[in-house]
Amino acid sequence: MSCIRRPLKWLAACLLLAGATLPTLAQERTLVVSAFGVSQDLLRKDLYAPFEAKCKCRVVVNVGNSADRLAKMEARKANPEVDVAVLADFSALEAATKDLIEPIDVSRLKNYPKLHDMAKDPIGNHMGVGYTYFATSIIYRSDKVKIDSWKDLWKPELKGRIALPNITTTQGPTMLLMVDKAFGGTTPDFATGIQKVSELKGSVVTFYERAAQVVQLFQQDEVHAAVVGRFNWPLVKKLNMPIAWATPKEGLTGGINVLVIAKNAKNKDLAYAFIDEWLSTEVQTRLAVDLVDSPANKEVKLPPAAADVLTYGKETVAGLNLIPPTQMLLRRKAWVDGWNAKVAR
Repeated sequence: MSCIRRPLKWLAACLLLAGATLPTLAQERTLVVSAFGVSQDLLRKDLYAPFEAKCKCRVVVNVGNSADRLAKMEARKANPEVDVAVLADFSALEAATKDLIEPIDVSRLKNYPKLHDMAKDPIGNHMGVGYTYFATSIIYRSDKVKIDSWKDLWKPELKGRIALPNITTTQGPTMLLMVDKAFGGTTPDFATGIQKVSELKGSVVTFYERAAQVVQLFQQDEVHAAVVGRFNWPLVKKLNMPIAWATPKEGLTGGINVLVIAKNAKNKDLAYAFIDEWLSTEVQTRLAVDLVDSPANKEVKLPPAAADVLTYGKETVAGLNLIPPTQMLLRRKAWVDGWNAKVAR
């Protein structure tokens, strides 16, 4: 109805109608999620949009690398913008040491018991809950070389044909862990591993910063072997080239990504509901089938096509050589310093 030039009783009725809509508008809520930038379209389809339909709220995602996002959380510590953050385990532990996140009451997560044990409390004190794992290994041109050990990166036929992660990437320290192990290193500074990589650097095309570079290098036939995370494997397989994923005798390495709740989050109830949704069998299955993330939910059953490219299954997860997040925080500077002294010079 129009309220222009109407009697006072009409004006009163209009005001009542307008007032009736205010609670609905006031109840519209926004959950702010800080996350990695990869696969956001699929995450929107498989997780964010279905959750919005359930919660009658909006999910806003701030993307970026862990360091930048942690810096923003620290800058807003007194008045947090973020409700839920998605971080690597060691970054989550750093956030905990800076008092940026709070313990998670796992009794509020009905899907928590479905997780693999390693995902339930990966950084201690229930400060975060794991939602995915990733393995790290060597991918290689199977028509050019055979790789059964981390030592095989030093084969003469791979000279000038290798891509390795830089120490500043997530994969860099995990690669050093396995190289150090393969060559009998015994010190926590990975001195043996760093020395061996320094001897190899003449054969390295690039120490990459972004995993997407590896796909291009294989496509252009510039490299025949590279150390990558399993999440990059689906993109490499799409090249339809004779590229294989190695299972070295020393084992695989990798990492865990976790979900955390910002301290004094403004929408804590939504944060718990969102985390529980992400851990559900249905969402973890959808994300795994779309090759977004390997499932931390042990109830997920995958078709062979998805299982073949993900870090999947109890034995695979249990067999990962992981760097404890406490060690990552404690030792990372020493690893970077050692790398800069011998590899980057």
